[in-house]
Amino acid sequence: MPTLMDMRPSPGLAVDALGTGKMTRLPQMERGRGAGINPAGRFENYTETYVDDGWDSLSDIPKLRTEIFTETPKAIITRNQSPDISFDRSINPYRGCEHGCVYCYARPAHAYMGLSPGLDFESKLFIKPNAAELLRAELSAQSYVPATIALGANTDPYQPIERSYRITRGVIEVLAEFQHPFGIVTKSANVTRDLDLLKPMAERDLVKVALSITTLDPKLARSMEPRASTPAKRLAAIEMLAKAGVRTVVMMGPIIPGLNDHEIENILKAARNAGAAEAGYTMLRLPFEVKEIFKDWLQREHPDRAAKVMSHVKDVRGGRENDPNFGSRMTGTGPMAWMIGRRFQLAAQRLGLNANRIKLRTDLFRRPLQRGEQMMLF
Repeated sequence: MPTLMDMRPSPGLAVDALGTGKMTRLPQMERGRGAGINPAGRFENYTETYVDDGWDSLSDIPKLRTEIFTETPKAIITRNQSPDISFDRSINPYRGCEHGCVYCYARPAHAYMGLSPGLDFESKLFIKPNAAELLRAELSAQSYVPATIALGANTDPYQPIERSYRITRGVIEVLAEFQHPFGIVTKSANVTRDLDLLKPMAERDLVKVALSITTLDPKLARSMEPRASTPAKRLAAIEMLAKAGVRTVVMMGPIIPGLNDHEIENILKAARNAGAAEAGYTMLRLPFEVKEIFKDWLQREHPDRAAKVMSHVKDVRGGRENDPNFGSRMTGTGPMAWMIGRRFQLAAQRLGLNANRIKLRTDLFRRPLQRGEQMMLF
């Protein structure tokens, strides 16, 4: 297993041999990935580029492959005080995400590891093999007060490497042991693998599972979320979860005005027909490095509408490309943002979504007796 010292930035662009500054793309780096560039992180003092020496040297660059690194944190529950989200704690078994969603707001976090939010984010992944052990210790503390934990707040807990490492499953096993409430947000149909754990917890109102569906168009999904499950498989996962009695939510995250907002009603209808009981959405967020990665993808994949999409993005962000402010960063502002929100609300209402929201229970939380610990008499 490579260590942090073995990491090297992955090239994503080359400067042309004439030195004009024009970027030459490296197809062997882009294929099957969301990002087309690999800009240096915000904390780096230099940027690496490849130069064609005139002897076709760029063709010798090896194909980009996913690399796995081990991270051993001292705590696994992350706290937040954001007024925009419904939970104050989360667990991320992985850092980076191979799904490669081009719009992912978590991309800038890779800069803190000295890596790029571009191709590095989706090809240099970190696993936290001691996650379950850390969680058991944190939940066992006498001072711990239970509240819903979110899995997948930053990167997807069911991304492809979960099939091999099963760290998310280990975390859920601990949560089940403590009867602790949690929610899952994922773009992977692989979540159904853990139905044996989710079903009994759902019977006690201890879990919700949200499937994020941004489009029903498989071609757009393949381009925008290249290694996530297809829309059809996500809908099938909703159906399987719902039939097993697991409370399911459809998340349209993000809505990209001018690109997928026309699908709001169809996505909600398809999810409701599959068995979803609740629905939510977020507006496209383009923090710092993400905006350049997204705009590069947009120009490459949809040159005919790139300018229109970015114009609409500015319309819902007060004339800017991003709005980091609490209260507006998730939904946007202005007439277009209001119209999108109203359409979503009316469609959900018409379909009966969100009519009966359930609150996950905390009163069932228990600390299993630890080795050497004596039971209390009263």
